[in-house]
Amino acid sequence: MIMKRLLLLLKPLSVSSPPSHTHPQIIQFLENRCKVHRDAINFCQAILQKKSVEWNAVQRNNLSKPINDVDLVVTIGGDGTLLQASHLMDDKIPVLGVNSDPTQIDEVEQFSSEFDATRSTGHLCAATVENFEQVLDGILEGQIVPSELTRIMISVNGLHLSTYALNDILIAHPCPASLSRFSFRIKEGDQPCSPLVNCRSSGLRVSTAAGSTAAMHSAGGFPLPILSQDLQYMVREPISPGAASDFMHGLIKHDQTIVATWTCKNGVVYIDGSHINYTIQAGDIIEISSKAPVLKVFMPHQLL
Repeated sequence: MIMKRLLLLLKPLSVSSPPSHTHPQIIQFLENRCKVHRDAINFCQAILQKKSVEWNAVQRNNLSKPINDVDLVVTIGGDGTLLQASHLMDDKIPVLGVNSDPTQIDEVEQFSSEFDATRSTGHLCAATVENFEQVLDGILEGQIVPSELTRIMISVNGLHLSTYALNDILIAHPCPASLSRFSFRIKEGDQPCSPLVNCRSSGLRVSTAAGSTAAMHSAGGFPLPILSQDLQYMVREPISPGAASDFMHGLIKHDQTIVATWTCKNGVVYIDGSHINYTIQAGDIIEISSKAPVLKVFMPHQLL
């Protein structure tokens, strides 16, 4: 595929001013982060100026409609910017993530006793300013091909939600201190693959392979191979699961669906964090599977 039209999706430059009592070293660190990000944007744009491609730069917060009419999306920021782009993309246009402000291990160690100096993880970002031109040339010349990452499709009462999750979803009570009540079972077609499991907990999390190294892993889950089509689920903080203990955590194979019935008065389906969410209510049936269109991503070689 010849790529002639590129969309550059940018993490915003502006940040909120820290409180007046903030330590000067923290202020200096935050200002440096802004400068490094700004320099990365300018660097990537200068590289694109030299290429035989048409491109347009857009702040990610200014984009709300599906991305069409381009051959490649390049995100400059971190995983959050790539995630935001993914919610507006189908399975036709590939995306390249550029980590504009990678974490510096020596910096983290230097300030470990004063504040958290972690910058951007960029787990799904295949490029930084160090190798952006090399990676871009490989893509434009057809030498580097994208991988297909599984996403999560969610339906509520038979209606598909318009957003697919690249990392994970969380179904929970809107108040984090409140109990979540629901039941679920795993099905293959119309046939049940597990018994009906009734839960009292703090919610249900389902992750893709890409998201299995994030919140799912932190909660005790396991990383899946990045190209796996399976999903992983976990009941969060189950209360006295008893005989159902073996069903609090497991896999949803690519040809299976987990079907949950919400039995609290209120609930929320959170998609890839808190920014995109859908309200649910008692009696709603939520179906979760890996049947969503894939996302084509140029992956870091170390993940493949």
